[in-house]
Amino acid sequence: MRVLFTVSDWTTNWFSLVPLGWALRSAGHDVRVACAPSQAEPVSRAGLLPVPVLVGTDLAVTARVHNCREAAAGRWPFPELPPHPDTGRPLTAPDAFDAAVWYRENIDRMAGDARRSTDDAVAFARWWRPHLVVHDLMSLEGPLVGRVLNVPALLHLWGPLGPEDPVPGVPQDEANKSTFLPVDLSGAFARYGVGEIGPEVYEHVVDPCPTAVAPPLRGERLPVRHVVYNGPGPMPAWLMEPSEKPRVCVVWGTSVSTMFGESSFPVPRIAEALEGLDADVVFALTGADRRRAGTLPRDMRLLESRVPLHLLLTGADLAVHHAGGGCTMTALAAGTAQLTLPPGHDQEVIAPRLTAAGVGEHLHDAEAGPEAIRSAVRRLLGDPGPLARARELAQEMADRPSPAALVSSLERRVEGGGRALLPPARSTRPTTTPLEVIT
Repeated sequence: MRVLFTVSDWTTNWFSLVPLGWALRSAGHDVRVACAPSQAEPVSRAGLLPVPVLVGTDLAVTARVHNCREAAAGRWPFPELPPHPDTGRPLTAPDAFDAAVWYRENIDRMAGDARRSTDDAVAFARWWRPHLVVHDLMSLEGPLVGRVLNVPALLHLWGPLGPEDPVPGVPQDEANKSTFLPVDLSGAFARYGVGEIGPEVYEHVVDPCPTAVAPPLRGERLPVRHVVYNGPGPMPAWLMEPSEKPRVCVVWGTSVSTMFGESSFPVPRIAEALEGLDADVVFALTGADRRRAGTLPRDMRLLESRVPLHLLLTGADLAVHHAGGGCTMTALAAGTAQLTLPPGHDQEVIAPRLTAAGVGEHLHDAEAGPEAIRSAVRRLLGDPGPLARARELAQEMADRPSPAALVSSLERRVEGGGRALLPPARSTRPTTTPLEVIT
């Protein structure tokens, strides 16, 4: 089979798709990853073949716009106002950013970028003729290509978040629902005559989430084992040394401060909360967050280089993090209890699901002072229930079909769809380049 992955312009959005890509390649199938140029290098590092024909979208800017609108509506929880979408500097006042004006000034550029990205994705797909499409939640190009070519398109979840989950903090009503569906800014679905983007386009969903935290879905759910991929990196030798104390791993994504501002960075509060605790505390921070952290207490370990997260969480007793999909799924697969401090957006959907499943607790980042964090950590380390529940969910995940087993199922589905489902074979020496095949 020829299998086209389409991924959004945010690395951790598509990390969960990588093991399926490996499984398809190992089974002898041809896999290409349509991506923005900024994702070509990380896709290559993951051992897959990038096709950088998409136009990138700065999702950090999109998140900042949302945050500025929240501030203008009086719903901003942090002491420092959110970063301006363009400058990254904190707003001087809640009404200092006019979202309506910003959209009027930028909508033509954004719609033009979206049109080029969708058109180039369709052009490449019409040239390459994939039998199957796999995409992440934020990729509009994947379901579009599937509909235009009349081939199956699989939404692959990155964590406990689905297309119909409402965006937290945004007023909802039947006429105006704000969900995590990608926005079709250029009207690509209508332009190609394949309807419109909506929950019904996700007919098949690859779901690595244990049942207790899985999001609601309309389409067929295809369960798969979550094989962790956190990017490359070496294993430090000290991980082989047994810890006589419970291990607490603190993980924070650099992108959080970029989107929510400096006052959203909780590491100093966490360090103060954990100081003197009878535990082996490890901080896994990247880039600028190491500098933001300052000097940590001497009994805590701050990693100086990047270590794949699953290496740290395997055998850990508690993970403290922002409830991002990657951290969440890695901790679930490792059987680690979780204390989450969600700052907003999708993290505010994921964190309550973890708490409801019994694997930990959550505190909103803006409200999590040192004493509240310390009390929660003590409860989670002192109560065997959350860790035992986490290990139950980890076993459920391990018992699911592997990506290799899913490949076998997908092969049967595509083969069983009849010849009409299979695109005709193309010449191995095309006379035109992919981007010349435009409707």
